[in-house]
Amino acid sequence: MARPVRPFTLFSLRNPNFYVMVAADSACCAAALAGAYALRFEFQLEPHLSEMGRLLAWMIPLKLAFFMALGLYRGMWRFFSLLDLWRLGLAVAASFSMTSVVLVYTSRFQGLSRAVFVLDAVLTFVLCSGLRGFVRNWYASRSGSQVCVGLPVPVRRRPGNNGKCVLIIGAGQAGEKMLREILDNPSLNYHVAGFLDDDPGKHGRTLHGVPVLGPVDAVAEVAERFFVREIFIAMPSASGREMRRVVDLCKACGVPYRTLPAIGALMNGKVSVRNLRDVNYQDLLGRPPVSLDLEGIRRCVGGKCVLVTGAGGSIGSELIRQLVKFSPSLLVLVDAGEANLYEIQMELQHGVGFRSYRCFLTRVQNEPLMEKIFLTYEPAVVFHAAAYKHVPMLELNPWEAVFNNVLGSRVVMDLAARYGAERFVLVSTDKAVRPTNVMGASKRTAELLLRTYHERGGETRFMAVRFGNVIGSSGSVIPLFTKQIERGGPVTVTHPQVTRYFMTIPEAAQLILQAATLGRGGEIFVLEMGTPVRIADMARDLIRLCGKRPGEDVDIVFTGLREGEKLYEELITHDEGIEHTAHEKILVLRPNGNGSGAPGEDFPTRFSRELQDLVDAALAQDAAAVRRALKTLVPEYTPQDSPCVLPCTRPQP
Repeated sequence: MARPVRPFTLFSLRNPNFYVMVAADSACCAAALAGAYALRFEFQLEPHLSEMGRLLAWMIPLKLAFFMALGLYRGMWRFFSLLDLWRLGLAVAASFSMTSVVLVYTSRFQGLSRAVFVLDAVLTFVLCSGLRGFVRNWYASRSGSQVCVGLPVPVRRRPGNNGKCVLIIGAGQAGEKMLREILDNPSLNYHVAGFLDDDPGKHGRTLHGVPVLGPVDAVAEVAERFFVREIFIAMPSASGREMRRVVDLCKACGVPYRTLPAIGALMNGKVSVRNLRDVNYQDLLGRPPVSLDLEGIRRCVGGKCVLVTGAGGSIGSELIRQLVKFSPSLLVLVDAGEANLYEIQMELQHGVGFRSYRCFLTRVQNEPLMEKIFLTYEPAVVFHAAAYKHVPMLELNPWEAVFNNVLGSRVVMDLAARYGAERFVLVSTDKAVRPTNVMGASKRTAELLLRTYHERGGETRFMAVRFGNVIGSSGSVIPLFTKQIERGGPVTVTHPQVTRYFMTIPEAAQLILQAATLGRGGEIFVLEMGTPVRIADMARDLIRLCGKRPGEDVDIVFTGLREGEKLYEELITHDEGIEHTAHEKILVLRPNGNGSGAPGEDFPTRFSRELQDLVDAALAQDAAAVRRALKTLVPEYTPQDSPCVLPCTRPQP
């Protein structure tokens, strides 16, 4: 809640500037009344001098009292703002109203002209605001910063002039705030040549005296004309396609460029030159941010105990960052990685000041400890993000995919159902669709396991979220490509035609939160992912973003598909139907049939029997048997021959 403005303090009396401000406002009020009489009576003031003196004796103190009450003497006139102007207008209006009330009850305006008091209010506002504006501009000129009034056409700068000449792309709110900071901070040593914006209604107009020179396509011509040395891209809400176009134009003119972070990363509307950073691949990928049902999410998790497994991972940690905004009563963090868990703990404690959390360093397969956690804290909402996800590694160690992705999921699902959690959300992957690797098959098995818990009934609503590759997560191809480019290449791509769906970590976390709100039980949610990205094109874009030329400065080498990889990913299996939800960017998948199995055998019974075969194969560390069991559970799984680093049978004691 905003703190009320305190009208007056003893500190004000000790401030010499307070008396100067009061004296200046008193002079303005006296001049305003004299000016009102002069305008009303055609500058014949002599017959009205005594009347003016009687009015000034009580009207000036009345106005000053309202000025004090609205805090006009608490601020510094050198920083006079629109808020101060609004308060000044309120004070003048209030004093005018009080003056009218006093005169109505005392003399009913007998012998007085009503027009005088209207003119007096207008002139008081003009003179007092003009005085404050003059003081602000005077201090601005003394400090060397540019004032609000400037030439509509910039002076052509030459390379020898002091100050770096910059060009701002985007004449919107972010661009205006960036310009204002540059004007208010001459130590930054920037000179703004102008703006570029594709809105034709802004062309030829000015922001704080700096002109909008034309559309973005004119960047090369403008950069050459005004000797621009750097370009600032102030388009935090631009789509990926728009950003890609702007970046290509900046590259073509050979001028260094930087951009503001995406609008979701600019907290509290703070737009600063210090927020500028190099353009990265997320800017080129960017889709419009996913709009959330904030009230629905708050009802779902606000004031409740929420458990997150895999809390230290890229998805789990971002999920926690967003959960904190909805004020859960307690966050229970479970992760098997000590360093990751410690990092998110420190971020909660020291970064956002959230202390209502408990951390547990354990694997989700540790059923006795997990049961103690559920028994002690009784979480109302469970987000299960813990999983092994590196495709080649799990091809070499398929039993670990079973232990973590399947058995670990079964432990958490069973406890959520047993202890009456309201909602359970499984974080899945597009690799679960027609999988060609152990990782995808194990995640598809976890989805089917979730279906069995849903079909058993009970209080808990079970649902899953399925999405594509997450940029910036552990194992993402972006960090690998970046390191290869820094070393001078080559950049290794598995196949020229391989494509993937991509999303950002915040998008993934938002989808998970929204799914928890929308789910009624048994659904698999997917985000409208748009067009898949060719990995080879991504590699070329990253090379260009690093200021190099693909094929010349940095080579791209195709190494062939790795174990378990396929050319393209899908989001829907053959036995799923797709439906729209209340959210325009989120789709829901529901199974169409019961799959294969013995005649008359229901799905949960068949699945339980086949799952036990998978567990036995994993305990024996028999890679071939694990793949056969996964094939039985997930008929659309196409296993590939992969090397096994251990014997296929467990040694007998």
